[in-house]
Amino acid sequence: QVQFVESGGGLVQPGGSLRLSCAASRNIFMIYDMAWYRQAPGKQREIVAGLTRGGGTNYADSVQGRFNISRDNARTTIDLEMRNLKPEDTAVYYCNTGGPHYAWGQGTQVTVSS
Repeated sequence: QVQFVESGGGLVQPGGSLRLSCAASRNIFMIYDMAWYRQAPGKQREIVAGLTRGGGTNYADSVQGRFNISRDNARTTIDLEMRNLKPEDTAVYYCNTGGPHYAWGQGTQVTVSS
């Protein structure tokens, strides 16, 4: 099994930025494709950004051009840089493999509000 720990969330005003980070109990980031997901209140969990083992990236249309997914140089975390945040980005953010998934972590809350 693998446990994920997400961090970096918080309260930010519209137009602001946050950087989320995901650590795993085993270093799987070069073994699996990874992704960041989010779940807003009353909505299903959705994928927002993916990162393949080879370094390719893909993004949901709603975040394209504003979010950037990356691995740190030591390959120990998966990060999500979020810019120009909007109220509709408010959600709990999780990382996991691209699929099939390990157990979900606690996530990190991102709230975008003035």
